[in-house]
Amino acid sequence: MSTATTQALADLATAAPLITSATAALSDPGIAAGHAACFGILAEQLGAAQARAQIHVAHAVRRSGAHKLDQPSLQAVAQAGADPSLSNLAAAEGQTTAGRTAFRSARSFLQDWLDIPRSAAHDRLIQADCLIGGVDEAGQPLAPWLEELAADFAEPAIDPRLVAATALKLHSTRKDLPDGAAGAEQKQRLQSDARALIHSEPKSARKHIADMVAQVKAGKRPLKALLDEVGLFRRGTRRGLIEYILRVLPSQAAVIEAHFARTGNPATQAGDRQGLQEAEAAFTGDQGEGWDDEATKPDWAREGNTGPPGPDSGAGPDSEPAPDSEPAPDSEPAPGADAEPDTEPEVEARPVEPAPAWEDLKPERRRLIGLMALLLKDHRANEDHQANDGTSASRAGLATAQVSIILDYEKMLSGAPRYAVSSSGLAFSPGELRAAMCNAGIFPVILNGQSLPLDLGRTQRLFSKAQGRAIRAAYRGCAYPGCAMPVERCELDHLDAWENGGCTDIHSASLCCPVHHVERHCGLFHAVKIPGCRPMVLLSPDLDPEQQLRINTYFMTPDEALAAEELAQRMTAQWRAGQLEMEIVDP
Repeated sequence: MSTATTQALADLATAAPLITSATAALSDPGIAAGHAACFGILAEQLGAAQARAQIHVAHAVRRSGAHKLDQPSLQAVAQAGADPSLSNLAAAEGQTTAGRTAFRSARSFLQDWLDIPRSAAHDRLIQADCLIGGVDEAGQPLAPWLEELAADFAEPAIDPRLVAATALKLHSTRKDLPDGAAGAEQKQRLQSDARALIHSEPKSARKHIADMVAQVKAGKRPLKALLDEVGLFRRGTRRGLIEYILRVLPSQAAVIEAHFARTGNPATQAGDRQGLQEAEAAFTGDQGEGWDDEATKPDWAREGNTGPPGPDSGAGPDSEPAPDSEPAPDSEPAPGADAEPDTEPEVEARPVEPAPAWEDLKPERRRLIGLMALLLKDHRANEDHQANDGTSASRAGLATAQVSIILDYEKMLSGAPRYAVSSSGLAFSPGELRAAMCNAGIFPVILNGQSLPLDLGRTQRLFSKAQGRAIRAAYRGCAYPGCAMPVERCELDHLDAWENGGCTDIHSASLCCPVHHVERHCGLFHAVKIPGCRPMVLLSPDLDPEQQLRINTYFMTPDEALAAEELAQRMTAQWRAGQLEMEIVDP
């Protein structure tokens, strides 16, 4: 068996250079039309074969326990991948260990060692469960969840990509199916109908199968299925704005709609126009269309006047109803509103100024401002309560948001237009920064040019809250390159081992997610300490044959990521030239 798999791996290794050379030749601009069509057929056949192989890889990794390979075995496998000779492939059979391993699961192995995106690794393991079979906790094989589709997946004449996509679709209904025999019967019916569509009309099968799944989810869904999909999801950045998708239960939607309704009514506290205006200014630094707009200022506030009018002038902010709000529909005019004034005005009465443009906001923007005002109000109330009696007004188990803003000291001195960024990687304009610094819950962290915290408060023997906040704000997330674990779920890592007499100091601290924290201590990668600079990472030779110093730029802005990559390359060059004082930290 070992000889057969070794030869199979050797055959597979020859495929990549053959495909590369064939693609280069067939990319000739003068290729004949018929050959171009042939190129397309053969390339799609290769794509289908590769899709099938990728799912088998996920199953093989999990079934064999490849994530438990010891470090020498991983290095042998990497060597075989770089030089797939028969001797290297035979030596790459490897050994697993029952002790502490670098990878927690098959999915973490696929993601971190094979560099497969997390979502793709997750999907391939689900597809393996559905179409090849799973593995129980004792390591024993399980039958595929979709046995009929599994037979189609093994059939070479059927496109495995369509079958695999169908399996994912059907698997997504598992929490919507009823329990017991009724659920098994409905699953079987879905699988049979999907197979019929694949065999009869593969071009439209995806659409019809999606409609089938939508019909299942359109019924009365169990609470467990609903809770599995609720949440606030970040989609990314588009046209300078951050997009989120909010999915809530109907009961939660009712609360949100009620708040929106109150925000739209200027007679309510939630809809107070002045308060909403101030709330928006707290985030944008723009005071809107109030008195900060010269055209809407009263005469006494205009440039050139020395101050507000005296008490008898009859002109001032309280001399007439505020023009930026309308009375409630059932309200009555104030008593005496139509009475003649006690004194004649000294000058001709000015016409009532039009409502400021802020009143013409779209409802969507007003709702957002109302929601942010609610969050800001609760946080400020908690801060005020703490300031008064030293206790927290938050309910047990709940925490208000805290934002760390990182200021680049050198850029700030040079007057650069963008020198501030949040701990989550969002850039601030100077106006937004000035407004944010006036709010509670904002913590400034000043860094030097090498992204090392400078303004940290007193250093203590143990990591204090101030130290932890500064480290998390500066490093944003896990130190491992490409890891997307947010900073809130990362652990402070002692680079000078405490058991070896190391101190808990800022300059010898790093951040790692729980998985990569273990992997560092298992020797999968090394932390590198450089005086005056943030810690860097040196991957093991099997993961990075070039042995470059690296920084995780996942949570950085594009500009920051480019600067970090340039810094890492410069440090690597100095290290190789023997010009860099550094320490490679032992696991």
